[in-house]
Amino acid sequence: MVKKISTIKTKYGSFECVFELEKDMGGYSAEARSVPGAVSWGKNLAEAKKMIVEDIEGAIEAKAIVNAEKKGIIQIRNGRHSMTA
Repeated sequence: MVKKISTIKTKYGSFECVFELEKDMGGYSAEARSVPGAVSWGKNLAEAKKMIVEDIEGAIEAKAIVNAEKKGIIQIRNGRHSMTA
């Protein structure tokens, strides 16, 4: 497999990502190894880069929400959230 390493810019900073050509299914897989859960795929390298940006940002935002809930800043119930004072 062909691997390409690129630094990808997001609204939360820059992250090193690994892109691999997927011969079996076509396109490229993408992974930001420093961001747990940030794994994606695109039909070409440009799309894979766009998709990994969304995954990195989503993983960081999800972690922030989990941390806010643990601290009692927000409460999540039945898919809805509320802020506490």
